[in-house]
Amino acid sequence: MREIRYDQLQESVFHEQLDNGLHIYIMPKPEFHQAYATFTAKYGSIDREFVIPGDTKPTVVPDGIAHFLEHKMFEEEHGDVFQEFAKYGASANAYTTFDMTTYLFSATDHLYENLQILVDFVQRTHLTDENVEKEKGIIGQEIQMYDDNPDWRSYFGVLQGLFKEHPVRIDIAGTIDSIAKITKETLNDCYKTFYHPSNMLLFVVGPFDPPKVVDLVAKNQSAKQFQPQAEIQRIYPQEPLEAANPRMEVHLSVSIPRCLFGFKEVNPGVTGRSLLERELSTAVGFDTLFSRSAELFNRLYNAGLIDKGFTWEYEVNKDYGFSVIGGNSKDPDRLMSIINAEVAKVRQEGVPRDAFELSRKKMIGKFLEGMDSPRYIARNFTSYRFKDADFFESVSVLEQLTHEQVNRRLAEHFEPKAQTVSLVLPNS
Repeated sequence: MREIRYDQLQESVFHEQLDNGLHIYIMPKPEFHQAYATFTAKYGSIDREFVIPGDTKPTVVPDGIAHFLEHKMFEEEHGDVFQEFAKYGASANAYTTFDMTTYLFSATDHLYENLQILVDFVQRTHLTDENVEKEKGIIGQEIQMYDDNPDWRSYFGVLQGLFKEHPVRIDIAGTIDSIAKITKETLNDCYKTFYHPSNMLLFVVGPFDPPKVVDLVAKNQSAKQFQPQAEIQRIYPQEPLEAANPRMEVHLSVSIPRCLFGFKEVNPGVTGRSLLERELSTAVGFDTLFSRSAELFNRLYNAGLIDKGFTWEYEVNKDYGFSVIGGNSKDPDRLMSIINAEVAKVRQEGVPRDAFELSRKKMIGKFLEGMDSPRYIARNFTSYRFKDADFFESVSVLEQLTHEQVNRRLAEHFEPKAQTVSLVLPNS
């Protein structure tokens, strides 16, 4: 077992890789009253085309299958896993993103019993033709619910406007038509391919003893049979530089229009510390421009063009990157006119140095505050680890970040050809 020491944070993470390829990371926090554990497959909604290890031809699966499989994992032959966790006072959940599927629990007691349950249930399935068909109805209702959600529709409107080919443009849950094509066999193919221990990561944070965790999981895994698996070949289409559609509109039952806009990265392809630098420099720049303390935010708010729900997010991966910015607006066209003028100005002149310094220090404070939350630590650590980046280097990156770096980053990201706006307008 290897100790990874972060002297600046006065924290340690312990790492062990088992013979079957499973990576285990333990962050002992004896002062925490709550423990948090995540068991994550590097498998998300964008993994719709891949070569199954041992095959030569690509396999294409229906959209939404990663999310569908996540739902099915909790179903046991007799009852469901939530009951097992409840016996030991744990709260369990799961979520699917574009690039990973995470199963988790939080608990204040019986930590090792709950850890055993987590590892065991994720490494077995109970799939039948009958329960797969039943799940289609449940997830179909979920899809229909989101189809009427203005926040969701405007968000994916941005992604569909930005991306022409990349599957990040597709709703994580898929569509009614796509999930209708899911079968027990395709679910098993995806499970065997992506839920192999070598494609998974177990992270625990809280009052755990690292040697005890490794011993428990190693014994658990040695009792199971996993054949060695080659690296999974994932296939993603080539994405053009230009946005697929510069303006997306949909009409729903809303009283106030919703206006989101965004940009896609024209040069993704970064991993490791470079990815962390890109993400944090973008975040500092966006905070400088769009946070509630920013001059632009207050100008728009005082003009009645936005409300306090105006926000932004940025996501970057090896194969894609994008921003989504905005909120409700009574006059989306006027809002975008002002924002586009400000974006053009920032590309030429950059952001004020004093505002940059304020946002940089605020981001450091936000990170350090998050270190008191086991949920914040666990969710971020695994996400960055799958991108070959180290979440705990964030403070170091932020401290070394310069005003010039942020200005270059914003000028690069705010590419007019790679921009779209997504509007949800009232039916009337």
